[in-house]
Amino acid sequence: MHKPILAAAVAVSMLAGGAAFSQKGPQQQQAAPQSRFPPKATAGSQQPEWQAEPRYGTLNLNVGFEPDPRTVEVDAGGDRQPAGLGQDCLGFIDFSRPDVDLNYSPGQGQYPLFISVVSQADTTLVINDPQGRWFCNDDLDGVNPGIVFQQPAHGNYNIWVGTLDAGPTQRATLRISEVPPQR
Repeated sequence: MHKPILAAAVAVSMLAGGAAFSQKGPQQQQAAPQSRFPPKATAGSQQPEWQAEPRYGTLNLNVGFEPDPRTVEVDAGGDRQPAGLGQDCLGFIDFSRPDVDLNYSPGQGQYPLFISVVSQADTTLVINDPQGRWFCNDDLDGVNPGIVFQQPAHGNYNIWVGTLDAGPTQRATLRISEVPPQR
């Protein structure tokens, strides 16, 4: 399977690096092998609950996945503001659990990872990457947010789709792709 490599000029965070899958699930009686990567920080009251079961499920994707893009219908929004998590963290999300978890294996890193949202509402995007770093975006394409990981890390990405304004949730489509969005 071959995907075209397309150049995209987008004003978002360009990321590099790798990490191991986060340990999520019940504690084991035996000591787990030591990882060469640091674990994600423990969620606190000021951070969304990244360890909670995602509202709309978990996607397990390997490099070259099809169909591409993979989409998930979500209700965007919540009652808490992610301000303080990182640059450009705006709007309102549900801190109680992620909307979607993505377990991604980038292979040799030949493709970037594009995570974006399409909605009629003004939406925002909050992602906790495999290394425990927070990334946010608002308005990459019109009122639709997106984040590009140029060299995506191996592991678990926790994803929240928010709304810029407080109020009722709004229908939105989370889009995960290795091909830049067509404009």
